[in-house]
Amino acid sequence: MTEIDLHPDRLLTRPEVVSHFGLSQCLLEGSPVRGDGPSMIKIGRSVRYNVADLRAWIGARRVYSTSGL
Repeated sequence: MTEIDLHPDRLLTRPEVVSHFGLSQCLLEGSPVRGDGPSMIKIGRSVRYNVADLRAWIGARRVYSTSGL
């Protein structure tokens, strides 16, 4: 994994998200259809993910107990 700038405003490609955040390619491709994944930015036919949005989405999924799940 190469080191990249993860500034909050940086836009990442799907492969960069997979590499640096550990999310699966399958999740990133399927979540827009289901509406349950991180928000994305469409620029023409390209898809990008904002680092701050990814961190917020991941943080919102933090759980401290599985008893209520």
